[in-house]
Amino acid sequence: MTDLIACLSTGKGTIVHVERVIEGMEWGKIFLISDGMFKDKFNCSKEAELIIVDKNKTISEMSDEIKKALSGKISDLEVGLNIVSGEGKEHMAIISALLSLGLGIRLVALTREGVKVI
Repeated sequence: MTDLIACLSTGKGTIVHVERVIEGMEWGKIFLISDGMFKDKFNCSKEAELIIVDKNKTISEMSDEIKKALSGKISDLEVGLNIVSGEGKEHMAIISALLSLGLGIRLVALTREGVKVI
């Protein structure tokens, strides 16, 4: 079963979007990349691992933190990736980390028809 990596950061309505992506499909493991801002506001019935990154660091430093946190934890050769939430710097760090780990990515998002691979 595919693991999910989702950015949980700034943007109006993004907490709800990420929650619905998690609930909308079956996932192996769920990893949320966040600066910790929403950790007390995020409420999901599925177990997820929160990976806190410091947005004040460089993209390379953030990527290294993410790689270290995910290393050995992904169960397949590709992951579902949702980056609706957050900013370009966070997105680049996440994508860099995933590609550096040798993982393929499938972009997933909530649509009117439910959660879909984009």
